[in-house]
Amino acid sequence: MLSMKENRKVLRVYNTLTKRKEEFIPLEEGIVKIYVCGPTVYDSAHIGHARTYLAFDVIIRFFEYLGYRVKYVRNITDVGHLRGEALEGEDKMILGAKRERKTVWEVADKYMMQFFKDMDLLGIRRPDYQPKASQMIPEMIKLIDGLLKKGYAYITETGIYFDVSKFEDYGKLSGIKREELIKHRVEPDPTKRNPADFALWKKAPENYPFRWETPWMVGFPGWHIECTVMAMKFLGEQIDIHGGAKDLIFPHHENEIAQAEAYTGKKPFVKYWLHTGWLTVEGQKMSKSLGNYITIREMLRKWKNPEIFRIFVISSHYRSDIDYSDEKMEEAKEKLERIYRTLELLEEIERTGVEEFNEEFYNRILELKGELINAMLDDFNTPKALGVYLEMCKEINKYFSEKKEKGTAKKVREIFFELGNKIFGIFQFKKEIKEELMEKVLNLLLKVREELRKRKMYELSDEIRSKLRELGIEVWDTPEGPKWRIRS
Repeated sequence: MLSMKENRKVLRVYNTLTKRKEEFIPLEEGIVKIYVCGPTVYDSAHIGHARTYLAFDVIIRFFEYLGYRVKYVRNITDVGHLRGEALEGEDKMILGAKRERKTVWEVADKYMMQFFKDMDLLGIRRPDYQPKASQMIPEMIKLIDGLLKKGYAYITETGIYFDVSKFEDYGKLSGIKREELIKHRVEPDPTKRNPADFALWKKAPENYPFRWETPWMVGFPGWHIECTVMAMKFLGEQIDIHGGAKDLIFPHHENEIAQAEAYTGKKPFVKYWLHTGWLTVEGQKMSKSLGNYITIREMLRKWKNPEIFRIFVISSHYRSDIDYSDEKMEEAKEKLERIYRTLELLEEIERTGVEEFNEEFYNRILELKGELINAMLDDFNTPKALGVYLEMCKEINKYFSEKKEKGTAKKVREIFFELGNKIFGIFQFKKEIKEELMEKVLNLLLKVREELRKRKMYELSDEIRSKLRELGIEVWDTPEGPKWRIRS
């Protein structure tokens, strides 16, 4: 974490609302209130989801590095995510239930828990709150009632709708013109006053799986209202940052602003809007029909180490579109290996070097640290920051190829580890990576021992087993092959 003296530098963030970089000044000193739109849990999370949540993970880590206390909310959508204006079969949760021949709640629980596990596997920090949309129905009803009483909403035979003509600022986030709004509504409900009006609540047909009682009708919430309600419930009526992928700018985030500001009368609902770019796969939009839909788990099965994907993501700016490919992942893997080799070199010098300290080289590392921090202060410019970090690797390796000063190595390692771990989120799986490597080496050694036994070179094979026993690893032979365990 930066000291108070170091923390005087200005953090600038690109605000989608104003279309420019602005100095970040929180609503409440020392605290950052951030809300990021979570997944609709009707299917396995894919690498596009991972890109967004990992990008915000690094952003949150940097806020904490600067000394802020972060209050972070990321929701779970398990009801109301309608596609277009139609009803039957269009809620994504219902599509998932039909696909798997389960209830919507079984599907929601299955993929919600899988999503949590995926985020843990990627080393993405858990939010302070992860509420589900279905848990917030009373709060949604209260907000809708307030909008009706203030004249921003109206009731028809099919549902309750927000009247966009009553909200003068509608379109200020996306920049969409009122005359263009009709183009973005598929099969508009004829009961609405205006095709651009959006659903706050929908009347449920008979036997519809989502049904809640309200003072007006039995039904279920529209998609947009959930995030407005959850953000205000856990963070307050005005928040610092709202994030998500850029495809949510319209209509989802635009509608969130309208609902919140119309209800509270306070502006802005969100001070800074941050949006991540899209992820494509080898130049194409990810799609099951194209066969390039990659889930987080499929990616991890192939690449094993989740930090490879982390390096891949931070190699591009969070606002940029990025293209996923084996070539790009190989590049990320090579960068990660360079970083780990540098850390291992510093640890080795710290263990075996001589008691000397070079202040001049240490100051050079401090200089590079300052460059890295400055890059992050410029709208979280991770590719530039990572470039500085790799330059730090280069200079460390060059210096310690000749010098064996454990005093210098200790101080440099502290900075190197801090930047990599606290800001980028790497070195989280350092122990697991070493254990996996040890297991691979041991299995290879046992294969060599098996080959020696086949050649009747028993004396050498027994010596390998004896040496392993001295190291605390017991080996025994079975008809299925050698087995081993670490003795307690």
